[in-house]
Amino acid sequence: MSETTTEKTPARIAGLLLAAGGGRRLGGRPKALLEHRGRPLVEHAAGALRAAGCERVHVVLGAAARAVRERAALPGCVLVDNPDWERGMGSSLRAGLGSLAGADADAVLVSLVDQPGIGAAAMGRVAAAYRSRMSLAAAAYDGRRGHPVLLGADRWAAVAASASGDRGARAYLREHEPAITLVECGDLAEPYDIDTPEDLRRLA
Repeated sequence: MSETTTEKTPARIAGLLLAAGGGRRLGGRPKALLEHRGRPLVEHAAGALRAAGCERVHVVLGAAARAVRERAALPGCVLVDNPDWERGMGSSLRAGLGSLAGADADAVLVSLVDQPGIGAAAMGRVAAAYRSRMSLAAAAYDGRRGHPVLLGADRWAAVAASASGDRGARAYLREHEPAITLVECGDLAEPYDIDTPEDLRRLA
């Protein structure tokens, strides 16, 4: 079977939502449980990945994982516990990519739970950049690289090996910058983070 996408063999793109953060700068309020439009933020982020066409969505949990399971409605999602979440985003990325082993996916679309301004439209546009299992693409906002990021399956092992601390895939992306397809999404989304108490005003 050809690695490239054809009409007969559409790409199988999984979603990976990193939602393990403890919200240290938010006074220890786990970001996944921050309320947005009446429901936990993690629900909105997972729903956006599904709406973007990701049939399989893996959600990496860490801080207050039990509470997230109890309060958030995440039907059909694969919930992945990261016991090392306090070590940073790199550990969550490794846990998430590890959970996708054997998932029969050609690529994964990686998004962050604390960016509610990035919805399904931008995610779908980045997913459409898939060309092969070596694809590497990222949303761009006024030309600056951001999330979500599309990682072809043949890159997962190398990405996981390079992920450490709070850098996630940053080191790998910097090393492979010439291979990245930048997908401008500034007309569709706002890439702000919910990091501080002042940022909470952005949540409805």
